[in-house]
Amino acid sequence: MSNSSYKLVIVCLSLPVLVLLVALFNGLDGHAIDLHAVLAQMSGSHLLGTDALGRDLLARLSEGLQLSLMVGITVVFLGGIIGISIGMLAGWVGGWLDALLMRFADIVLSFPGILLAIAMAAMLGPGIENLVLALVAVGWVGFARLARVQVLSFKSVPFVEAAIANGSTAPYIAVRHLLPNIAAPLLIEASFGLAAVIIGEAGLSFLGVGVQPPDASLGTMIREGTRLMLVSPTLVIWPGLILFSLVMAVNLLGDALRDKLDVRMDTK
Repeated sequence: MSNSSYKLVIVCLSLPVLVLLVALFNGLDGHAIDLHAVLAQMSGSHLLGTDALGRDLLARLSEGLQLSLMVGITVVFLGGIIGISIGMLAGWVGGWLDALLMRFADIVLSFPGILLAIAMAAMLGPGIENLVLALVAVGWVGFARLARVQVLSFKSVPFVEAAIANGSTAPYIAVRHLLPNIAAPLLIEASFGLAAVIIGEAGLSFLGVGVQPPDASLGTMIREGTRLMLVSPTLVIWPGLILFSLVMAVNLLGDALRDKLDVRMDTK
């Protein structure tokens, strides 16, 4: 990754980090309603203005950013555990179990991910917990397929065969020998998966099946702001900029990890 790309990562991260720091150090409350300051412009008391209920926009952006990161990290963590476990099991055991698990993964992949997440979120009902479950249900497949391929490539290497000959159990081999060697591509998958989950959370919240008011989400803020775009366009511009900057920074960091950890990218 070039120096200019690293500078672009820093530029993309600067806006979300600045919003978080300013809101946290000033102790702003994104739920405090002030009907005397409805749709206020930028000022000393409200640095980015207020929304239709007089709530501080900077505080709402900070809370929405924190929620997006919390949901993203939680979904990637849970989806990674489920997907890696299924993929390693399928690759190690093979046979009919491998075929069954991978056909199930293919079925999940046959549906557009966002549509499947919308359907599940609609069936489970709105809320952060159900949003996480819906995103995990579609987010584990990438980890499973990647883990399976990696395990298949390492099953016949000498150190794994030696561990089997010494009588080591499959769980011990998986944790002690396989996971450390397949961690790099899984970490790259997690970084790109985080960006996809952040977009998915914002999209579901925008459609009304994700985070619900009064909780702040970048997606719900954009949805609420669209009704007042002609009056106060900043209600859409600011959460859109924060979402764009965050996703761009995560994707660029994923590129950096791939260039650093993936030996196939090494041209030396």
